[in-house]
Amino acid sequence: MKAFVCKEFGPIESHGIEEMPDPVAGDGQVVVDIKATGISFPDVLIVQGLYQFKPPFPFSPGSEIAGVVSSVGDGISKFKKGDRVMGNVGSGGLVERGAFFESQLMPLPETMDFKIAAGFPLNYGTTIHGLKQRAELKPNETILILGAGGGLGITAVQIAKAMGARVLAGVSSEDKLELCKKEGADQGIIYPKEMDRDSQKEFSNTIKEMSGGGVEVIYDIVGGDYAEPALRAIKRHGRYLVVGFTAGIPKMPLNLTLLKECQIIGVFWGQFTGLESEINVQNFKELFQMHKEGKIKPFVSKDFPLERSAEAIKMLEDRKVLGKVVVSME
Repeated sequence: MKAFVCKEFGPIESHGIEEMPDPVAGDGQVVVDIKATGISFPDVLIVQGLYQFKPPFPFSPGSEIAGVVSSVGDGISKFKKGDRVMGNVGSGGLVERGAFFESQLMPLPETMDFKIAAGFPLNYGTTIHGLKQRAELKPNETILILGAGGGLGITAVQIAKAMGARVLAGVSSEDKLELCKKEGADQGIIYPKEMDRDSQKEFSNTIKEMSGGGVEVIYDIVGGDYAEPALRAIKRHGRYLVVGFTAGIPKMPLNLTLLKECQIIGVFWGQFTGLESEINVQNFKELFQMHKEGKIKPFVSKDFPLERSAEAIKMLEDRKVLGKVVVSME
């Protein structure tokens, strides 16, 4: 089978396609003929050795997969040959076939095709956990989403609207702002690529003006120099969700949490799925129902063949992605 293989950490362009042996299902495992794999920001980091999880070499990146079960190992009770499945598998998704544990997979709803499903688990699972369990977002509250134009940000726009919130989208370009409004954002802010002290103050004031005095919830995928001015625009008892750091890990002045009696809250969906799996299952039941009702709809902006996996990952590194990028094996 063909696979996008990483033999040592290095630039995205240094990795490529190779022939690998077909996988065999071990105890508790399922072999999946992969039809599509979602690309996410951890893939940018993992091939360069910059992610907290470092798989043994050789490995293939790609954490989100959708496909059809081709064989099962001993001890499998949920799936059989021919079942359509999707899942978040950590790594190993940029291959034509992969062996995964049963617990990593879930049935693929008939309402979704493979490309849509491949862009679903990580982004939508992270976001509903963040907004529901961590922020306890309420109807009519205002939420600021930093990095709203990317794959994860678009899910936050959609789910926040489905939960009845007012959405303020923070983006880096006009085309991303237009996409966010099309996906349901009420208003948006285009922030400068470089943030000096004056720009930070202006950014904070703009958030306050657009939100009528501040926001109740901040969903931050970006971090960097955008974090502190956003925190300064949060309301009393607000909740600041730490989701990612595409612009770097910020240092936050904790006196602001005292003055505003607000909370800075981490969102670590991967850990949550292992420790609170039953709640995660319920979250996905709600997500699938939202999708069936048309309240959320994954936006796949571009798909690449397996041979162009490096190009797909590079698009995320260069921040050229609107919505979600997938690699399709079909």
